[in-house]
Amino acid sequence: MKVGLVDDRYIDLDKLNGIVTGLPNIEIVFSTQSAEEAYDYIKKKAVDLLIADIEMPNLSGYELADIIHSHALDIAVIFVTGSSGYAVHAFELNVHDYIMKPYSKERLIKSIERLIEKNKSAEMTGRLYIKQKNDIHIVQKKDIVFIERSGRSTTIYTKTGQIKTYQTLNELEGELRERDFLRSHRSFIINIHYVRNFSLYAKNSYVVSFEGLEKQAMITKDKVDFLQQNYF
Repeated sequence: MKVGLVDDRYIDLDKLNGIVTGLPNIEIVFSTQSAEEAYDYIKKKAVDLLIADIEMPNLSGYELADIIHSHALDIAVIFVTGSSGYAVHAFELNVHDYIMKPYSKERLIKSIERLIEKNKSAEMTGRLYIKQKNDIHIVQKKDIVFIERSGRSTTIYTKTGQIKTYQTLNELEGELRERDFLRSHRSFIINIHYVRNFSLYAKNSYVVSFEGLEKQAMITKDKVDFLQQNYF
């Protein structure tokens, strides 16, 4: 697990470093007193977990968490703070934990261990079972670029190829409840993380182009507006 640490107080940052460094299978990608520097890292999705103070000059830990949430970045957040006033708002941002200073070493370790166990469970359920006549294909959800319904069959386009099934989009949509996937059109489900651009196709629809794939999908204007308001 790649971890980033940010706290504008050196003594608090040093404590975080001391605790996290001693944990197995964890790499500290950055440790900084600058929230702006932390922001540069999270924009690159260089971390799996951000441990941050909340009240910092210029850019706050809460604003960092809001960026992660609004951009649907796959980064967990643990707040370690001396202020209790953000607890309700933190819950709205779906942060993993809210730890009040002063805290014990065991309290932070237990929180990180809980996140690791949660991620293991998510990995087990992060697969889509594609039914065919005599076969069942197992696909990692994160590898799905988009899904298209055409006639009576459905094609699932992944990073490595495509799979055809008779399962409907409604059936598959029920299995893809993650924030990454959007029913962009009556005939398409797209993974927003692979979207390269939208090109106007008609008055109320756009063509969607994807990273690393020549095939394209469709998205309605309403769904583009929804994406802009809720994701970007």
